[in-house]
Amino acid sequence: MTQLLGAPPLAGKAAVITGAARGIGRACALAYARAGADLMLTDIARDLPGVPYPLGTAGQLAHTAQLCREAGADTAVVTTAEADVRDLDAVHAVAAAALDRFGRIDVVINNAGIAAPSGRTVHDITPDEWELMLDVDVSGAWRMIRAVGAALTRQRGGSVINVSSTAGLVGYRHFAGYVTAKHALVGLTKSAALDLAPFGVRVNALCPGSVRDDEAAEGVMLSEIARSLDVPVAEHEETFVAAQPMNRLIEPEDVAGAAVWLGSDASRQVTGSTVTVDGGFTSR
Repeated sequence: MTQLLGAPPLAGKAAVITGAARGIGRACALAYARAGADLMLTDIARDLPGVPYPLGTAGQLAHTAQLCREAGADTAVVTTAEADVRDLDAVHAVAAAALDRFGRIDVVINNAGIAAPSGRTVHDITPDEWELMLDVDVSGAWRMIRAVGAALTRQRGGSVINVSSTAGLVGYRHFAGYVTAKHALVGLTKSAALDLAPFGVRVNALCPGSVRDDEAAEGVMLSEIARSLDVPVAEHEETFVAAQPMNRLIEPEDVAGAAVWLGSDASRQVTGSTVTVDGGFTSR
């Protein structure tokens, strides 16, 4: 869709964002609302057996939606749906609801993911833990691509943004499941980009570094990673900053800004790429 001169960068576009209840998902949703997009926000909105920390809630998802309506100066159309990305039927229902509401889908941000169970050596991971990590972090993204693929190819345009991690580019001790899933997500990105390029559909991966648990976004991921590594939560920011070349943690808004660019026409020739937002971490 051609952007009008002077219009917000995502004006006239409709986006689906998974894992939108809090953290990076909420930051992306707010940035997209400010950039003029209509939004379908989805989250599992309940805890998941096998994940040792609380996941986003229905209340948090509703709060994200309200913040987006306010950020969009009441012009943004924002709707929500509770869905588990492990459930193909539920994911198809989200895509169908978005198409019914907006008539099109221009951007998909596959942000839903888990970072634990982690914190143990590769041979101590249980089969259930391994399968859960892959099912959410990589297969969940594939399910959404499957659900929206026909619509995107039919309209001959769109942008899929898979939120990977620096763990999709390098290894981390005691995080074999997470690292494997995030590497696989980068591989899915590259192959899907080639499959969909003839239809004008772009697929890219965002690879954030250590993202601060911003209170406004209600993020908890970094502190949960710290717990998995037996790093005292009171000291975890200082510990992670020590590994950052720019001597500061990544903010959720930093990731969201890159997501806005990848969803906009300004990146229309960018596909199959991994965009790092890591303060130089993977350049070492």
